[in-house]
Amino acid sequence: MDRLLIILSLLLIISFSLFPEVQSTTFKIVNKCHHTVWPGILTGADRAPVNPTGFVLKTGKSKTIKMPRGWSGRVWGRTLCSNDPSTGKFTCLTGDCGSGKVECAGAGAIPPASLAEFTLNGDQGLDFYDVSLVDGYNLPMLIVAKGGTRGGCSATGCLVDLNGACPRDLRVASGSESIGCKSACLAFNDPIYCCSEAYNTPDTCHPSSYSLFFKHACPRSYSYAYDDKTSTFTCASADYLIIFCPLPYTSMKVLSLRKDSAELPLVNKTMVYIGRHHRSG
Repeated sequence: MDRLLIILSLLLIISFSLFPEVQSTTFKIVNKCHHTVWPGILTGADRAPVNPTGFVLKTGKSKTIKMPRGWSGRVWGRTLCSNDPSTGKFTCLTGDCGSGKVECAGAGAIPPASLAEFTLNGDQGLDFYDVSLVDGYNLPMLIVAKGGTRGGCSATGCLVDLNGACPRDLRVASGSESIGCKSACLAFNDPIYCCSEAYNTPDTCHPSSYSLFFKHACPRSYSYAYDDKTSTFTCASADYLIIFCPLPYTSMKVLSLRKDSAELPLVNKTMVYIGRHHRSG
């Protein structure tokens, strides 16, 4: 009997070595802004949700979350949040998810909001990720892949504070301060900007002067619905840093919109560009 138990134990050990446990992916979310950010997390349809779905992140702080390998969804930052003293309802002036609480509990960001989007362990075992300004902009954001084995694994994001230079037609303000920048689709609800109706194909939907504002400032971020070629990135077996207000970031006011001024220093040996998402949904 003892010999049989030993043989069974050896077989189990061999089985586990041949079929290793599927590893999770780590997201380290970092706040380098000079103000508090309340990150929100939305899991895509037909995927198991993760917890937490919202939390507070003070200046200089970070939070690490393990994500299932098949996870798909979005991460974004909410700003200027508070509890209503009369109702106790939690609200944010940008990126609010409408839950009335710090946890978003399955609700997504109300535009405008900068979005970090992921599909983990997709085609050929690759993670797909991007930073999207298709739903507008509220915060500088950077994604850095760490320890990837293949797929390019480039950093991407928007390192510029676009709020101060946002076109007047797109600007979201609190008092005299610009706190967000709408997409043209949100501002005008016109199919030509929304890539809808007669404009719902890559052949009929083209960059507008408004999307080019985002594109020139943030060449690696999505700027309109079909801005795929230079805006989606892949990596295998990586963990990810998601950084709000990554350093060095600066105000758009002090930068030229010329393409030749749109480069920033190296981040982890990967060129990151200053200040393009697929269609929101």
